[in-house]
Amino acid sequence: MRNRSLSRRSLLAATTVTAAAVASGVAPAVADGRAREDRLKQLISGMSLEEKVGQVFVPFVCGASATEPSPEAVEANLAILGVRTGAEAIAKYHLGGIIYFVWSGNLQRPQQIADLSNGLQRAALGTPGQVPLLISVDQEHGSVTRIGTPATLLPGAMGLGAVGSTDTARTAGHIAGVELAAMGIRQNYAPVADVNVNPANPIINVRSFGSEPGEAARLTAAQVRGYQRAGVAACVKHFPGHGDTAVDSHTDLPVITHTREEWERLDAPPFRAAIAAGVDSIMTAHLQVHALDPSDDPATLSHPIITGVLREELGYDGVIVTDALNMKGVMTKYGEERVPVLALKAGVDQLLYPNNMALAWNAVLAAVKSGELTEARLEESILRILRLKDKLGLFDDPYVSPAEVDRKVGTRKHLATADHIAERATTLLVNKGELLPLSKRRQKNLLVVGANPKFPTSDKHTSVPALADALTGLGFLTTALPTGESPTTAQIDAAVAAAAGKNAIVVLTRNVGAASAQRTLVRKLAATGVPVITVAIRNPYDIAQLSGVRAALASYCWGDVEMRAVARVIAGRAEPGGELPVPVQRADDPTKVLFPVGHGLSYDD
Repeated sequence: MRNRSLSRRSLLAATTVTAAAVASGVAPAVADGRAREDRLKQLISGMSLEEKVGQVFVPFVCGASATEPSPEAVEANLAILGVRTGAEAIAKYHLGGIIYFVWSGNLQRPQQIADLSNGLQRAALGTPGQVPLLISVDQEHGSVTRIGTPATLLPGAMGLGAVGSTDTARTAGHIAGVELAAMGIRQNYAPVADVNVNPANPIINVRSFGSEPGEAARLTAAQVRGYQRAGVAACVKHFPGHGDTAVDSHTDLPVITHTREEWERLDAPPFRAAIAAGVDSIMTAHLQVHALDPSDDPATLSHPIITGVLREELGYDGVIVTDALNMKGVMTKYGEERVPVLALKAGVDQLLYPNNMALAWNAVLAAVKSGELTEARLEESILRILRLKDKLGLFDDPYVSPAEVDRKVGTRKHLATADHIAERATTLLVNKGELLPLSKRRQKNLLVVGANPKFPTSDKHTSVPALADALTGLGFLTTALPTGESPTTAQIDAAVAAAAGKNAIVVLTRNVGAASAQRTLVRKLAATGVPVITVAIRNPYDIAQLSGVRAALASYCWGDVEMRAVARVIAGRAEPGGELPVPVQRADDPTKVLFPVGHGLSYDD
């Protein structure tokens, strides 16, 4: 019979052991650490095999409430998990963690998120093992942002790379961490440590701090410190490096062709810096790196990469979490039933977002029972996970209070800091004839056209009207005419017609390629004689494809905080403070650089 008394309560009793150790002359910190480690091991020894298996899984559950989700969420949970609620999922699978998403109905507003976190923690502590959850989210900020207003929205990694300040990166991480912790989220899958050396990278791109390994390393370490000072476990990703891929690992298996020497020089520095900074967790990448594992297994499933390189060579003994296991990049070679077992055998600790929770859970259980995966190996991962939960104070008190949400989420100070960072990130690439800043007296009548994506956190708000509204609020007469990323001939003609009588045209561009109709839009608008200002709202590389432009800015994202900052820069209410964290190659000859790393104009130039 298992010892059910070895529970969360017994861990809290470790302080009595510490007192005895102090009396015997052992240093308090050492004694406390040993006592808590012993209690964690005792807690593991009291778990059933099923409870141990559950501790390594981090799936999603549907609904805004742990116990009373909407009928739609109940239906989704039944279809995906075989239970009605998140609380029932925790009881059925003995879960160690949960990841929140917008589409799963978890992230509606800060107070609701806090209530959901409390409800899920209550369910976890109501199980026999009484082990609190590690609740996580993918809140990188910028283009990957799950929680929207009234929480603070901050520029993403490449925006921070354009600022180039470790203090700013640390401050952004701290603000984000404080707000997440207030909502009961204690692990964030950020920052991205990938070095974006491939302009055609379809999945990382502006999620990276830039193309310079040293800069990426400095900013990665700074963000880790900011998050973890706020009580949130940072999770750098995607090891061993996703910055030089031309394939999206959500849909296929990318291949990294770097030699071992290139990997050491280009990919490894940010991960080494994160480890030196004490990062709590590291996420794996679903990609092949032949130089690190000639078998060409995906890194997530590779013992030579996860245990050989990350654990043994880099000396990392924190929590390793897989990237989402529903992605094609990891399922292609072995299939979804084998993936969770092979990931654990490779050396990972947390299995994130399996495609089929029941299948994955039972596969791990069967692997342990058959001896393919030893129980001792499973316990190694559980101990790392429990250490992290203990470090975060979850065994002491996993709950959050509504008052803390009101006091810490979306504060005036946080919002003002985010606005200031976004201004400093906005990068002025071209300013012929000192067109910018515009004068609302001489250049009052503006047309805003172009790419119009939805905000990363909202289906209701899009970039063109947002920028137009911000400029209107600054005293301009502004007409908004979204034309999208693939404008038709009719849309281009309508934009040209709308340019008549305007003093300037602002064109938002996004992912402009050699065959993009956005090039035609910009060229024909420039031919009207009205000055054209382009704003690259994602890739700063767009400018290389455009002609006839009088001024060009890069904002690195298309959300609310970035569009407001662009408006203030255009109006001269703020200086463009950014410098390119990546080079922009010429479109006609990619071997030559149009704008180097560090390029960025100011209004004093």
